[in-house]
Amino acid sequence: MNVKEFIKAELSGWGKYEQIIFPLEILLIIIISLYIGDNKVALVSAICGISYTILAGKGKISCYIFGLTGTLCYAYLSYKNNLYGNLLLYICYYLPMQIVGIFKWQQHLKKESLEIIKTKLDSKEKIIYILFAIIFCIVFSIILKNLSDANPYIDATTTILSIIGLFLTIKRCIEQWYIWTIVNGLSVIMWVEAYINGSNCLATILMWGTYFILGIYFLYNWHKDLNNDKVTNLKIKDKTV
Repeated sequence: MNVKEFIKAELSGWGKYEQIIFPLEILLIIIISLYIGDNKVALVSAICGISYTILAGKGKISCYIFGLTGTLCYAYLSYKNNLYGNLLLYICYYLPMQIVGIFKWQQHLKKESLEIIKTKLDSKEKIIYILFAIIFCIVFSIILKNLSDANPYIDATTTILSIIGLFLTIKRCIEQWYIWTIVNGLSVIMWVEAYINGSNCLATILMWGTYFILGIYFLYNWHKDLNNDKVTNLKIKDKTV
């Protein structure tokens, strides 16, 4: 597939309202950030982050292009605001996993739309992930507190859940959107506190708030897609019997 065909595939499959609302969300953040003179790195991070979330929610592999750029920007912001958990997360985990995601998604694309084939965890896997999250959130919060992290409990929780969330994103599991909704909500709180304490990061707050809304939207859509796939598979099975 050449570049022209790839771009055409990435631009296909968008709903009428998605074509209007998604660009407006990005444009709104740009306008607000420029108006208040927000940090330019925070603005680029916000644009890339929202673009990544939208494209990932649509199952488009091009999301990782924005993911790599946004990862570097957000790591810098975390460093400047003494959020070391998020810094380690983005440099040591998000950066390499974005690259892994490109190759993994390439192996599970629908032939017609070039969107990923969506999956879900079984009950046993869900229990394992929940136990993992609880244990490591507690341990990591203690570590960050000893490192004088600005917000150790929320930082630890968002860090550990983001590790799990990105892993499930690469596995194409719908459960990622439950995790991202929690992470996004807590991240809004964390960055509001940073803003109150003098950090020039309104674009980052708007970014996480937008993530929160998008997470709920894509959770609904992935449920709908999985149900449609289930019905389609049952029909195919009935015809072959």
